[in-house]
Amino acid sequence: MHDTEGASAPLLDISGARATIRLNRPRHHNRLEAEDLNVLVRLFDQVEADPAVRVLVLTGTGRTFSSGYDLGSVAERAVSANEQQSAGSAFEVVANRLEDLSLPTICRLNGGVYGGSTDLALACDFRIGVDTSEMFMPAARLGLHYYKSGIQRYVSRLGVDNAKMLFLTAQKIPAAEMLRIGYLTAMVPASALDAEVERLANLLAGNAPKAMAGMKRAINEFARGKLDEAAADQRHRESMRGAEIKEGILARAEKRPPRF
Repeated sequence: MHDTEGASAPLLDISGARATIRLNRPRHHNRLEAEDLNVLVRLFDQVEADPAVRVLVLTGTGRTFSSGYDLGSVAERAVSANEQQSAGSAFEVVANRLEDLSLPTICRLNGGVYGGSTDLALACDFRIGVDTSEMFMPAARLGLHYYKSGIQRYVSRLGVDNAKMLFLTAQKIPAAEMLRIGYLTAMVPASALDAEVERLANLLAGNAPKAMAGMKRAINEFARGKLDEAAADQRHRESMRGAEIKEGILARAEKRPPRF
């Protein structure tokens, strides 16, 4: 469907209720450049603003999901501590924006995931990976103290012990271990990857978008220990008299899929 030889900034494809953003620098293992960060934020905004889109899939071209952020070029460009900070902050903004998207997100891990891209994948709601995937977080080998929201995502999703194992040892782990510690939602052979992503995407696209957006927000806030209780209570009360619950109840009574 796409040119797999040429490199470019991330690409967006919308098909029905599903949007796919694809990292597209296969010759460099989909390494993220500074320009890619701005593009990703714009694409996230575009997808979220489209009411026809109900689910987002993030993936990569070729055999690697992403080798992470290009720290080498950042170091070359940075001439002051302030510029280094802004470069790191730009990546953090992208990961946080992805996590906060109102629609459900799936990371289609077509291969290895390394460095900052491990956090990009964690910022997605679900991660489906091929059984040849691997991951590592090399911050300790690079002398880099990772940004706080990335560490928080590791801790809240994988637990303290697994976060320590990955950050402090900088060990590479295979797909089976990624599944065991909860990094992967599902592990499949490469031949089954698209079918499994499609299955989950269709499930998510068929559920009530407003209810899902509100519950996703609450779950993320719980994970951060910063629940906006008043807002969550308000969303709950509104849902009890909203159009979605009326359609959901009617569809159940009529023994048909709901049409949200």
